[in-house]
Amino acid sequence: MKKEYLIPALLIIGLSLYLVFHEQDRVQYELPALQEWPASEITRMEISKPGGPALVLERKNDGWILLPEAYPAEPEKMSDLLEATGSLTLTALVSESQNYERYGLAKEERIGVKAWAREKLKRDFEVGKTAPSSQHTFVLLAGDNRVFQARENLKARFDQSLEDLRDKTVFKVDPSGVEAVELDDGKKRITLVRKAIPVAVGTDQNKEPSLGQTQGAWESAEGKVDEPKVNQLLSALSSLKCRAYIYGQKKSDFTAPVYTVRVKGMEEHSLLLFARNEEHKNDYPVLSSQNESPFLLPEHQAKQIMLPVEQMVR
Repeated sequence: MKKEYLIPALLIIGLSLYLVFHEQDRVQYELPALQEWPASEITRMEISKPGGPALVLERKNDGWILLPEAYPAEPEKMSDLLEATGSLTLTALVSESQNYERYGLAKEERIGVKAWAREKLKRDFEVGKTAPSSQHTFVLLAGDNRVFQARENLKARFDQSLEDLRDKTVFKVDPSGVEAVELDDGKKRITLVRKAIPVAVGTDQNKEPSLGQTQGAWESAEGKVDEPKVNQLLSALSSLKCRAYIYGQKKSDFTAPVYTVRVKGMEEHSLLLFARNEEHKNDYPVLSSQNESPFLLPEHQAKQIMLPVEQMVR
């Protein structure tokens, strides 16, 4: 009889103790609540990596710049950074042991991220390794020595260099607005002009049709223009992106271009390509009137622009 009462009593006591301590654990491991922060309210960011200076980004007008040089930042990458920062979400507590090496959060590995709304620091966290799921990342919050798991692969988003974040667009032109193109390969220079063709507009049969103008054929004093090649050139120039920028040299350090393109419309813009050298064997150094920095174009890209001048007219 004693055993029959003792066993249920022990079970009841054990279950009660489990429920008490389980509730304590649940409270103890409750995750910090991070309020979602609209990307539009972020005005400044700082990304720091071991072994180098921090990347400082600041909102300017409708875009972002990299300080102190005020280099324009790549819009798509900035959008990713802002979204990841504003929507930072913790999904689990991983460790309280402060053994940060196994999570990629040792001082020599972790990536620091800070973000401000004007003068107020709103986000301050550090990014470690990607979790085994590849859909989560280990993070530390400022003022908290515990390791948390955050949603998304934040390592891929924030592991960026200055070159990664710079806007690689170096020349843009609307082909439909180009009225003239001048090409110079150092030996020969030609000018191609788009001839405006008058066309009748208006549908009133009782009145003479008025004359408007539409963009027409290309012509040159040198002969008949190869229009497909001109269209190819303008297409290549419509939104030209470089492979990389050249650091340690200014525009004034480059002389004697091997090929020059000038396009004229509402404004005039130019692109100057220089000979490859030992330092840049597979890329052409280039200057653009639309960018303050020298940059590199790979050979296949440069060849789309450096069309043989003598083949542009027949």
